[in-house]
Amino acid sequence: MRKYVAVLSAVIFVIVAVVASYAVDKQPPIFPYESVIKHMPWAAGGDVRYHITIHKPYRKWAQWPGKGEMYPGKEPHGAFLTTYVNEAALDSIKKLNGMADKSIIVKENYDANKTLMAITVMYKVKGYNTDGGDWFWAKYDPKFNILAEGKIEDCLKCHGSVKDNDYIFTGKVTGK
Repeated sequence: MRKYVAVLSAVIFVIVAVVASYAVDKQPPIFPYESVIKHMPWAAGGDVRYHITIHKPYRKWAQWPGKGEMYPGKEPHGAFLTTYVNEAALDSIKKLNGMADKSIIVKENYDANKTLMAITVMYKVKGYNTDGGDWFWAKYDPKFNILAEGKIEDCLKCHGSVKDNDYIFTGKVTGK
């Protein structure tokens, strides 16, 4: 009788394992990030970092039209810059109506020796920061550790000087 129970248990185990592996292979993976934020990050440094490095790697995005790689920059961003824009931002640049909600601008900041010093991000989030054009700012070191995030006072002060161009220095984004 013991042999029968042992064999039956082994057969049931194998059947359950086969059915379970078949079911797992047929289901699409569900990532909590996807289901919660519908493909766009929260206005938080960690979520934005995940979005631009894992979910939609920014280096696969378009560069700011007419800028290219390693164009001359100014402080506080660095001697050379490379700026990437997601689809919402690229479409907004072409339309000259200001940056649309969900626009993301990622700027690589290099020193005079062309060494990457920081990555800075502007992310337009409707209702996030009405006094600052609804921009969320983030600054990361080259390993993507968060150095600053949110409604950063220095960013707001400086970019506020180009409020009529939707807080953007890199190029014209409004018809004004």
